[in-house]
Amino acid sequence: MRILRCIGLFFVLFLWQSSVAFASEVDLAPNGKSAILMDAETGTILYQKNATEARPPASMTKIMSMLLIMEAIDEGTLSMDSDVTISENASSMGGSQIFLEAGEVYKVKELLKGIAIASGNDAVVAMAERISGSVSDFVNKMNERAKELGLTSTTFKNPHGLDAEGHVSSAKDMAIMARELLKHPKILEFTSIYEDYLQKKDGTSTWLVNTNKLVRFYDGVDGLKTGFTSSAGYCLTATAMKNNLRLIAVVMGEETSDKRSSDVASMLNYGFNTYQSVILEKKDTVLGTKRVEMGNVETVEITLTKDYKKLMKQNEKIPSYSYNINVSNLKAPLMVGDKIGTANVVDSNGNIVDTLDVTVKDTVQKISFWELWMRNLKQITSGKILIK
Repeated sequence: MRILRCIGLFFVLFLWQSSVAFASEVDLAPNGKSAILMDAETGTILYQKNATEARPPASMTKIMSMLLIMEAIDEGTLSMDSDVTISENASSMGGSQIFLEAGEVYKVKELLKGIAIASGNDAVVAMAERISGSVSDFVNKMNERAKELGLTSTTFKNPHGLDAEGHVSSAKDMAIMARELLKHPKILEFTSIYEDYLQKKDGTSTWLVNTNKLVRFYDGVDGLKTGFTSSAGYCLTATAMKNNLRLIAVVMGEETSDKRSSDVASMLNYGFNTYQSVILEKKDTVLGTKRVEMGNVETVEITLTKDYKKLMKQNEKIPSYSYNINVSNLKAPLMVGDKIGTANVVDSNGNIVDTLDVTVKDTVQKISFWELWMRNLKQITSGKILIK
């Protein structure tokens, strides 16, 4: 039966991937209660259907839980190799689980694998307790983070997504959460795994299989999270990367897992067939120069902090731009990657269409007053203007 279902899913996806781009008025997710397709780079919404409607998100809730885990790692309060002791509370969680026993000790990376691949409720509760001390405090942190992200249809009651009164989110909010999680690309090393094993402390192992079948059957999909409860229906937040374009697709309230995969594949195909991500300016392109005070060099080259990308329709003519740099007086030390100002992107009509952060191309070290005095003395004796 499992083989037949996989063959059926593969056939559905093959038909979708052979299709042409959909017109904007077509319902790309006909089986879902709500849906959205978003460009991950810019946050541009490419398609939506009841996208702000608050609905139970089921285990897609774990996107926010994984976000808080990854942020704790980035902040240094946690590491992938940190030990986590499983509590009685965590081991007693129902629903999807990876069968953790109270008193067992696992690494964060092992539990994160159990959350990302197998949607382990026991694993996410253990992580919530490890990060915040209690599940309730972790849930408070989830809701605080939701407010910071500007989510308007989301309230969390738990870190796993089991049905609870008032535990809701929306397709749009889930896409925003997913976009934030993708700022921590290491998470994709876990969510892209189709199957793996968790080595238990008694010498046995638990088979972990990804509930997101698109990871296996749709080229480019490398995450993120499925969900299902009787009240939520089948849900999925997926992301895929092709030709430098990363998309996020969300469906909620689907009748079957195959239909949620089909609708997500439909939206992804529309996005990849209709749009492209164009790099208009590489981050190492020199936009200008600026004098530096107290630096080991007198001038520094100005570049973008990251590539300037633009979402465009396929075959759309690539526009040309100029850049006006807005940088105040610079004083050493200056580090590559640090924001030192902005650059206005100006189109051929003189309109400002974007404002980008800029940095220095090379690190500038601070020099002593003695070194500065000697430099100025040389400039004076050679007839050059004094440089500060």
